[in-house]
Amino acid sequence: MSPPPPPDPIEPCPTPPAMDAALPAAVVATILSRLDVRSLLLAAAACRGLRTCASHALAFLPSFHLLEVALTNDLLRPLLPPNPSLRSLRLDCARLEDDAIGCLARSSLHELLLLNCENISGRLLCELGATCRDLRVLSLNSLGERRGLVVNFSDLQELLNGCSQLESLRLALDFSTFDDTNFGRVWASASERLSSLEIGYIPMTMLLELLAAVVEAQQCMDYVKTPVFFPSLHKLCLTVDFITDHLIGAISVALPSLTHLDLQDAPIIEPTSSSDLTNAGLQQINPHGKLKHISLMRSQEFLVTSFRRVNDLGILLMADKCSNLESVCLGGFSRVTDTGFRAIIHSCSGLHKLRVSHGSHLTDLVFHDIIATSLCLTHVSLRWCKLLTDVGIERLSFNKDLNVLDLRDCRSLGDEAVRALSCLPKLQTLSLDGTDISDEALKYLGLGTCPLTSLSLRGCRKLTNDCIPLLFAGSVKQSLQVLDISRIPSVTDDGIVLLARSRTPLIELRMRENPKIGDAAVMALASMQVDGGTYGSSLQLLDLYDCGGITPLATRWFKKPYFPRLRWLGITGSLNRVMVDALARSRPFLHMACRGEELGTMLWDTYSDWYRHNDDDLDELEQWLLDGEPVSDDDTIMEE
Repeated sequence: MSPPPPPDPIEPCPTPPAMDAALPAAVVATILSRLDVRSLLLAAAACRGLRTCASHALAFLPSFHLLEVALTNDLLRPLLPPNPSLRSLRLDCARLEDDAIGCLARSSLHELLLLNCENISGRLLCELGATCRDLRVLSLNSLGERRGLVVNFSDLQELLNGCSQLESLRLALDFSTFDDTNFGRVWASASERLSSLEIGYIPMTMLLELLAAVVEAQQCMDYVKTPVFFPSLHKLCLTVDFITDHLIGAISVALPSLTHLDLQDAPIIEPTSSSDLTNAGLQQINPHGKLKHISLMRSQEFLVTSFRRVNDLGILLMADKCSNLESVCLGGFSRVTDTGFRAIIHSCSGLHKLRVSHGSHLTDLVFHDIIATSLCLTHVSLRWCKLLTDVGIERLSFNKDLNVLDLRDCRSLGDEAVRALSCLPKLQTLSLDGTDISDEALKYLGLGTCPLTSLSLRGCRKLTNDCIPLLFAGSVKQSLQVLDISRIPSVTDDGIVLLARSRTPLIELRMRENPKIGDAAVMALASMQVDGGTYGSSLQLLDLYDCGGITPLATRWFKKPYFPRLRWLGITGSLNRVMVDALARSRPFLHMACRGEELGTMLWDTYSDWYRHNDDDLDELEQWLLDGEPVSDDDTIMEE
């Protein structure tokens, strides 16, 4: 009997083609050129071929926006090679110092937005003035706030002299450092195209000096050739020590073309009659009828006070001249009643945004006959309006275009108000902090039709664990991205387990100051998978500050591979300093807040497609930034 034939030899698997053989370099370059920075860096982490193409693409990007990660200068420089095409640069500068100024100040830039510049001195302003001659938009935050750093008047002078094309200038810093006898006159050299000016804080004396210089130049224009101040300025946002009648009058005379006026003060002493806003001051607002937005806010940061010298008459006089207003923000008008607020609603037919805070006399009557008006309100904020009840919110809900509604600390609101709001077809952001709602209100939201993306329930003390499954029983589960359930004493680990089981793809979750939330909640969130992703993959912000049951064991769940997309973590620093510090070292791109400071995404790039990313590759991004080339051996073999 003949032996069986030998088996057929096993065919070796064909080697996959290298990247440059699979796709022409021109095609790859075209594809990569259409990606944002974050996607480009993730592509570079995949293999050497893409890394090479990505490195070339970085030299031709028109925009470089990377606000979700704070890089050091050593990590940033390779990502910002010489690039004559770069027009827009947005960065978080929390880990940058003066040695990065040369990398930031680029002659090709038209837009520069830098956050958290506390470790960078005023030399940045000087360098921008010398280098960025075509800069159109400049926004700087916290410049030179670290002790020992200096921001000089000469730095501001160089910026204004050099950046002659500026259209928007936002300097969120203390302008008292620029106190100089020439402060008012130096603005004559500012760009004639400047249409928007935002200043963090400026003493009223310096502001009045500037406005006086503007008026003086206007008066001399007819017979003496003088510099023109702010010929195109339409938007002015300022924080001062006192808002006064004199200040309002000076702004109205010096800047007649304003369409957007935003003023805030924060008194440290009770204002006197000569240093306060009165009905006469409100009558001076908008003499030319051009204002579209007005915001007058009195902060209670240092002193519990209000605009005590303004009553309904002042608001009536202002409303009579401001019928074209589209946005009104009033804070601290404690003597204004429903009569004044109704005058605004009925006089401003084009009003879209209404914000009232500390309206101690605002009641349901404000919205009694709102259905009879032609208003189309989209954004409404009524913070600390404690006389407002469910009836008023039911009337307000007749505005079917409501998109953002802030009812924080309206303590008389209950379940029926939420029931009325649950059917609003465009409502995306709802804040109910400190209201009197119960689990029943969350049932209404869960069964409702509003496409909520953000919900804040902080301090709603009647809520229990049962509110979690009620909220996520309907379509809200598919849309909700941001949830705040802080300061709710009845919410426990069991409630967070229910949340994890719902597999809702939350991006931000705040649970601070909940005494019954502990390690089990962290483990449940770390183990949660959304749509087959990695563990805890969707969360980018998690606030656990002062949660009573958190122990050092919980910090272990924040190590890789858990929570790969987490960028903000609030935790009690005294929990275990050694373990917290070790976590910070192992995840250098994780912003950790250990002293109770609020976390938020206001620092992120709201214009980017950050929320549209559904991948779970941020670990690879971190590895590529830190190590250079996370390419496996198999990748190397295939490419060779």
